[in-house]
Amino acid sequence: MHLPSGRVAALLALTLPFVLPACTERAEGYDASGLLVDAAVDAAPFDAGPVDATMPVDAPPTDAPIIFDPDAGCAMGSSLVEVQRRPVDIIWVVDNSSSMDDAIMQVQTGINDFVDLIAGRDLDYRVIMLSLRGRGATTVGGGDRYQVCIPQPLAGDANCGDGPRFFHVEVDIRSTQPVEQILGTLAQTDGYGETSDVGSAPWRNLLRDDATKTIVVVSDDNSRTCDPGRSNGATCQASDPRLTVTSLEDFPGPAGNPFSTRTLGPGLRTAAYGTLFEGYTFNAIYGWGSETDEDETCTFPGGGTPDSPGWTYTDLVARTGGVRAQICAGAAAWGPFLNSVASTVAETSRIECEVAMPEPPEGTLLDPRRVNVQIRGASGSTTIPYAGSAASCDPTRGGWHYDDATDPTRVILCPSTCEFAREETADTSGGLDVIFGCTSIPI
Repeated sequence: MHLPSGRVAALLALTLPFVLPACTERAEGYDASGLLVDAAVDAAPFDAGPVDATMPVDAPPTDAPIIFDPDAGCAMGSSLVEVQRRPVDIIWVVDNSSSMDDAIMQVQTGINDFVDLIAGRDLDYRVIMLSLRGRGATTVGGGDRYQVCIPQPLAGDANCGDGPRFFHVEVDIRSTQPVEQILGTLAQTDGYGETSDVGSAPWRNLLRDDATKTIVVVSDDNSRTCDPGRSNGATCQASDPRLTVTSLEDFPGPAGNPFSTRTLGPGLRTAAYGTLFEGYTFNAIYGWGSETDEDETCTFPGGGTPDSPGWTYTDLVARTGGVRAQICAGAAAWGPFLNSVASTVAETSRIECEVAMPEPPEGTLLDPRRVNVQIRGASGSTTIPYAGSAASCDPTRGGWHYDDATDPTRVILCPSTCEFAREETADTSGGLDVIFGCTSIPI
């Protein structure tokens, strides 16, 4: 069965024990290929009566078989539950320097193809653009700037307007300040509000709490730091926290900007944002020139070079497992870059690690002690042991448990098993089999 891409490609097979009269000789089961068939089983293979109230709610069963066979006769009946993936928020940050005209044209030309790749994976996506809004060159504060106008259908109209899945937050992105402007405008700290020349309207409200985050920066310069060799000659004020290549994640804000009198917001991975940016990726197309020499810039076809190799971006891409491309390559770089970013977005749209328990088929009764969980993915099928409770999750072997062992409504994967499941299903194929009817295998 082929399911829409972008969701877990298999359904959760939730197999519930039938309450059988003594004369029953056959019931539905699964063959080796996973098809539902009529299979011979023992009459009344187990007592499907009420759960023993004396059983500790966090104790795994003591009579579990050593090996679980999903085709065993004890596995009967089924209900199907579809697993959803988390939505994705994609934040584009585009440098508005006048030297960015060609790169901005590539953004405008390619972004609808990019979102088609995302939509083709059936993902719930949202695009937030941080950049000046408009067409072509303009003058801001006496300086030449280049604007961004996203076309339809991503845009909502022919005048660069917002759409159902697109939100343009107008901000003049300066060549060496993208990290500062992300931190400041997101937190709306002093100097980064809508009336500031480097600020914007609030946009934290556009980010969905349950969505994974992908950041894409487009620039021919470096986001400055307090490293004298990598800051384009700028000098930090000693009274404020330093800006480093990791400040996007860990800046201890709100605190003063070491380059100005403004106030920077906290890093994206600090406690201030909780899990909002958990698992985010940083991706960029910028001026790097060598896989082995981070101080080397690329070279444009005409012989010029970008202002910087972009040390800050190189570090953030590596730290988060993002992708990058050389801005000097022009149009040739954009197709592969956008394809790679789209794949990264799909991989971060992780499956949820809690599965709602469905209503059992008519005439059946659930015994919570007779449930087994399998992960089906890149490595094949892996049976996960029952942990009993969140406190009993094994950091090495992982496991699963219920939200309530005596009256379960959800099956929950332990943290390490959750990560394993997400890795196994990163390409959107595979899923979970939650099989009912056979005694649970304990840790």
